[in-house]
Amino acid sequence: MYIVTVDTEKCVGDGNCVDVCPVQVFELQDNKAVLVNPDECLGCDSCVEVCETGAITISEG
Repeated sequence: MYIVTVDTEKCVGDGNCVDVCPVQVFELQDNKAVLVNPDECLGCDSCVEVCETGAITISEG
């Protein structure tokens, strides 16, 4: 299981994480990435790689 966190202070709402995630973990709400399906995370780190501000972290739980 993976633990995904989004630092809303760093998030600029560009939606790259929403677009790249293969299992729809994220959704944009009020121009911020929000976790809607965190239990679906595959730990692929795609969202971490495309987040230009470093707002997303994934750790094993």
